[in-house]
Parts: sequence; C-alpha cells; structure tokens
Amino acid sequence: MKIDPILGPAVPELGWVPAPRYLMRRARILQLMNKMPPGRLLEVGPGAAALLVELSQNGFQCEALELSAEARTLSQSVIDKFGQDIPLHEIPCGQWQNCFDALCAFDVLEHIEDDQQVLAQWVSWIKPGGQLLLSVPAHMKLWRAGDNWAGHFRRYERESLIKLLQNAGLEVEIFECYGFPLTNLTEWISAPIYARRIYNNAQNEAVNRKQNNDRSGTDRGPHVKLYPLLRSLPGKWVLRIFSAIQKIFINKDIGSGYVVKAKRQC
Repeated sequence: MKIDPILGPAVPELGWVPAPRYLMRRARILQLMNKMPPGRLLEVGPGAAALLVELSQNGFQCEALELSAEARTLSQSVIDKFGQDIPLHEIPCGQWQNCFDALCAFDVLEHIEDDQQVLAQWVSWIKPGGQLLLSVPAHMKLWRAGDNWAGHFRRYERESLIKLLQNAGLEVEIFECYGFPLTNLTEWISAPIYARRIYNNAQNEAVNRKQNNDRSGTDRGPHVKLYPLLRSLPGKWVLRIFSAIQKIFINKDIGSGYVVKAKRQC
C-alpha cells in the first residue's frame, strides 16, 4: 500500500489518521533519522504504529512495546495493512539489556509518573553508543484540556529535560522545539473540544487516567472529519508551508513540543 510522503500512513477506515501535531513531529523525526544507519529499533508506545511502518520500510528492524491492548489491536491492523513484519510486545523482554541500536518514544514519557525510573530502563535496553529518539510536550504554561484528556502528568521544560536525560546516562546531540506556530494554534483551538470529552470522576481517577493513556495515541475522532481537507492539494501545501516555518524556529523555545536525539554513553 502506497504511503503519502507528506501525510505518512493513514487508515481512515480504521478510525486513525495523522493529526497536524503528529505530522509536524513526524517531519522532524524523519529528518533526524535520515542519516542513521538502519539497525534493530524498538518503539515504546507506538499508538497506531504509523511511524514504525515507515521506519520498517526504510530498512530498520522494528519492534514495538505497547501496553495498551486497544493500541496493539490497531497497530497490528495497520502493520498488516502495509505488509510489514513488526513484532508487538505486550510486556518487556528480559533479554533486552544492551540490545537495540535505537529506541524511540514519542509523546510517551509525560504519561508516566516516575519518568526518571522508566527512562533509566529504556536506556538500559540501548546498546552503548546507541540512540534514543524522544519527543514530549513542552512548557507547563501551555497546559490545556488536551493534556488532561490524554492523561499527562506533566509537560517539560528545556533545562529540566536535558538534566533528566543526562542523569540517565545520555549525551544530548540534538534538541529541538518543534511545532511553532501550527501546533501551538491547534492545541489552543482543540482545548474546548477535549474539555467536553473529559470524563471526570474523582473516585475513579486512576481508572480514568489509564483509559486516557490507552486512547491518547489511537483516538482520532476530531481529526477523521478534517482528514479529507488535510489530504487535499491545498491541505498538503499548507502542511509543507508550516513544516518549513517550524524549521526556522526549532532552535527557539517557543514551540509546543520537544524532539531530542541522544546517545547512550559507553
């Protein structure tokens, strides 16, 4: 099945399409990985596995760790639809120590309460000298209803995130603040939509957070309706323009997300 070079994989018939934020992040990740030699790669929390499909087609030996049963079902459907062979793991393997050339975790760390502990575990799975590709939402001042809906514990600040990565034994090679101005705008516009969708029940807060985490990478309800516009010729040109604009500002701390490439120290 053909993949659109601007939009990447999309499966509207399964209820998943790329959102603008995903596309801005995807553009930077593919750029950062363009010159990386293909090797064994693990993505933690792949959601619909759309990016894994692209990386697999680019020669990486891809695997995934996805704790959500709902996300694994969707991921498997997407992987099968694009004819890739990507193992999906429900739990970590005990033999992953120093195993992967690259580990990817895109908008996952903010869902985990003890981010320091889980980051140390991820790093232990990477070979010495291997790469971590990471993205997280940026700036607590940008906290909106979408963060509550997704089950986030936090958004990150530049200096504290760099310190967290260094304490985990990583050397930060590239640190970008992506998305400006498109994702800043879309997060602001979508906040009332997510506010209406939030299920508030103080007695079941832990249950609701897990439900929010499970659906955050797979629920594209608001975006499916807009996808025909996004995939139109004018829509693709707009995405190209915003992708070019964000490149101008990636070294400014004004976007709504961070993308990091870091190396595990030997």
